[in-house]
Amino acid sequence: MKPVALVTGASAGIGVELARVFAAHGHELVLVARREDRLTTLADEIAASGRPRPVVVALDLERRDAAAMLAAELSARGLEPAFVVNNAGFGLSGPAAALSRDEQLAMIDLNVRALTELSLYFVDSLERQRGGILNVASVAAFAPGPSMAVYYASKAYVLSFSEALHRELAGRGIRVTALCPGPVQTEFQARSGMRLPSIARLLELPPRRVAQIGYDGLMRGKRVVVAGTGNKLAVALMRLIPNALLIAAVDRRTSHASGD
Repeated sequence: MKPVALVTGASAGIGVELARVFAAHGHELVLVARREDRLTTLADEIAASGRPRPVVVALDLERRDAAAMLAAELSARGLEPAFVVNNAGFGLSGPAAALSRDEQLAMIDLNVRALTELSLYFVDSLERQRGGILNVASVAAFAPGPSMAVYYASKAYVLSFSEALHRELAGRGIRVTALCPGPVQTEFQARSGMRLPSIARLLELPPRRVAQIGYDGLMRGKRVVVAGTGNKLAVALMRLIPNALLIAAVDRRTSHASGD
């Protein structure tokens, strides 16, 4: 079976840049997202650079059978993951009781359930290939998030799960890294309804830089990678502040960012 790097959410933002970074380092790719036209454009771009053309799989990962469908597609092509990059996810801004319950449950399905299933589904092939898992969390994972409660909680799960999996799978030669970016100008803000306050823009990094930091951390076998010096300082500060004060501070920031 030919080893590939499987990248979810590869139709925009950090996912596109992760695909480009993995391709630039010689990995053959499988690109997964719902928007086939965008995946095809990215695959054409990578092929035009002289790299092998990525396999495109248009798939909604919120489906309960998504992992099985993806595995069957890979098997039919003689492929198996050496790396799984769980980047697919979205957020919603506003009070949890006011937002659509169905949309928030869909967020949990994608950010938590699908990521968990894909992290575990291909463990045997990851072990054979001595590869790894890169799970995209967020600096939001380090704090409760009023006005984005479910999103922050989902990223806290990703961080906790990835750190534990890092320990569990180390003996099998599998690297597991949680990538925690701060603010990044992507489609995420538009979908979540969030507008970044001016101070948050000081912590922004371009998606390509975040992707390279994540790739480098995974290859070094790092457990957690916080992208950017400013975000590292912010996370260190969050760990020192009492939770009551931290919640209030996050509430002010997210309420302002969402326009509440």
